[in-house]
Amino acid sequence: MHSADAAAGTARQPSKRRVPVSQPGMGDPHQLFDDTSSAQSRGYGAQRAAGGLGYPAAAASPQATFLDDPMSNVAMAYGSSLAAHGKELVDKNINRFIPVTKLKYYFAVDTMYVGRKLGLLFFPYLHQDWEVQYQQDTPVAPRFDINAPDLYIPAMAFITYVLVAGLALGTQDRFSPDILGLQASSALAWLTLEVVAILLSLYLVTVNTDLTTIDLVAFLGYKYVGMIGGVLMGLLFGKIGYYLVLGWCCVSIFVFMIRTLRLKILAEAAAEGVPVRGARNQLRMYLTMAVAAAQPLLMYWLTFHLVR
Repeated sequence: MHSADAAAGTARQPSKRRVPVSQPGMGDPHQLFDDTSSAQSRGYGAQRAAGGLGYPAAAASPQATFLDDPMSNVAMAYGSSLAAHGKELVDKNINRFIPVTKLKYYFAVDTMYVGRKLGLLFFPYLHQDWEVQYQQDTPVAPRFDINAPDLYIPAMAFITYVLVAGLALGTQDRFSPDILGLQASSALAWLTLEVVAILLSLYLVTVNTDLTTIDLVAFLGYKYVGMIGGVLMGLLFGKIGYYLVLGWCCVSIFVFMIRTLRLKILAEAAAEGVPVRGARNQLRMYLTMAVAAAQPLLMYWLTFHLVR
């Protein structure tokens, strides 16, 4: 029994087998991937040594190399000078055809000026002093002088007139983008024709005046304020309201244009403070009357079809 148990115990002991020792430079045959940690550590240590501060040494970028090149610095300086010259040339041409600095003067307004100017356009009979104020041979900004022309009110009035025209056409089931565009282009064409006709008339009668083209656009654009009032009253009260308000606005703009342009066109008379009689001054007065009389006609022509 003891011999059998000993033989069984001897049989249950695991068999010993020799594991081959891997030689240097050879991997474990049962290992799927090679152990490269030692090589990486060796390479990383080399990189740390090369970097000097514990980080790998970074290679020089192409941008740094380009900036270090003297020729690149010369090219950049030439490009900057060329861009500056081009900007100066563009600004010069823009100021030649579109006087930006002068336009800033015509938009130098505030809320108080707009309110007073609208009151002047509707009630010019109550105003007494119509001369534009000057400071060192330069006209005062519109926000300081109610008599100074501006472009803010004409521009806003033109846009509002187009919108009110679209509203009026919409209430009559006649609205369409084409008709609204035709309305806006027609009003703009009439304004352009007025400016060209006045400039041509001043040239033909050889009138020397300080009235500029922008001044003409400003003065002629004030009639859109009365046109807006007439169309709105027409929408609210019908034909009667339209004719009453438009008639009042037509008379008001006529008086406003007479008293304003008289000082602009009669430059010599305004400078002396007394009316100067003569054939040339009579032509100037006739021209002033013609410009003022054209405003009510155009106000009616551009609005009568909007109220039915």
